Amino acid sequence: MKLWLVAVGQRLPAWAETAYEDYAKRFPPELRLQLKAVKAEPRGGSSAERLMAAEAQRIEAALPRGVRRIALDEAGQRVTTVQLADRLRAWMADGRDAALLIGGPDGLDPALKAGADERLRLSDLTLPHAFARVLLAEGLYRAWTVVTGHPYHRE
Repeated sequence: MKLWLVAVGQRLPAWAETAYEDYAKRFPPELRLQLKAVKAEPRGGSSAERLMAAEAQRIEAALPRGVRRIALDEAGQRVTTVQLADRLRAWMADGRDAALLIGGPDGLDPALKAGADERLRLSDLTLPHAFARVLLAEGLYRAWTVVTGHPYHRE
């Protein structure tokens, strides 16, 4: 199974790239974390709705066919590490790859969120996109360690 992290924004600070890659390489071959970064729509002059719609088209184009869609949204469901591990188990049992979607500065297009299989909330904090990618990679890795019984997570 592959976990796709499809995120708006192509340029991250070097520290974020390094941190994301550090977590991504920890995943086993049977559960790969792959990043697909899509171009953000240039800000200025257009409404937030038009910007999100353009970014949604790029996200849609980047998604593998038949993938489970998990939208990261501030109104999404809060999950603990153990609950995320339960979700990960369910995604693995489903047999489809899963794509976690991170929108641009204005968030995800409402139609993209409405069409998602799930909506999750990453944090109650407002996070820069670089942090969100790193936090999500770490959270997924930690959830995988719970699934496999690894002592990385201590609860």
